[in-house]
Amino acid sequence: MTTETVPLLELVDVRARYGRARILDGVSLAVHAGEVVALVGRNGAGKTTTLLSLFGIPTVDGGEIRVQGEAVRIRAPHHAARHGLGIAPQGRRILSNLTVEENLLLGAAVPRAGSWDLDAVYDLFPILAERRRTPGTSMSGGQQQMLCIGRALMANPSVLLLDEPSEGLAPVLVDELGEVLVRIREQGTAILLVEQHLNLVRKVGDRFVVLSKGRVATGGDLGDLDVEALRSVLVA
Repeated sequence: MTTETVPLLELVDVRARYGRARILDGVSLAVHAGEVVALVGRNGAGKTTTLLSLFGIPTVDGGEIRVQGEAVRIRAPHHAARHGLGIAPQGRRILSNLTVEENLLLGAAVPRAGSWDLDAVYDLFPILAERRRTPGTSMSGGQQQMLCIGRALMANPSVLLLDEPSEGLAPVLVDELGEVLVRIREQGTAILLVEQHLNLVRKVGDRFVVLSKGRVATGGDLGDLDVEALRSVLVA
């Protein structure tokens, strides 16, 4: 990746609110092809709102969202999918009345060309193939997280957005998650990752952006990240 390439996704001075409550106050960041960008910050910093602003959920009333260099206006989640954005939301939101495979097929509701299909997702997560006929919510938390990520991949996004994917997972599953994210990137899908598990961030990420009170406080290459210093800021 070079800074001279046009980003797959770029937020330029984005402002967003829920009703009268201002949450984002000028957020700028970029995700290029072939990279993982980690978005970190304390609770309430605006990380989830940053992701949801790409899906038309909060009111975006300032700045620009650009996809491959072109400004876009996203009013609903299916618009985001058409522009190549897929999300694995916090809380997973697996539908209990659908099987594993039916949950996955929901991700392909807005069709896009690409290499991610049921076979590719099952290759990434073999347990989902084994459990394909069972209710999605009957699986363990780690397996449901796999399902959540697989469902997002079924939309063939150019940028995959992940909101706290390690939440509630045992350490061994966090390590497995890191290996999965590396494989996803190697297969050509860029990632914007909201995550508090800083060792996971350091393992899979290329760059980081720190949010504070709805603004970008700092950022840089993860090779320059002082994990302990950043951890002390996040828990202060």
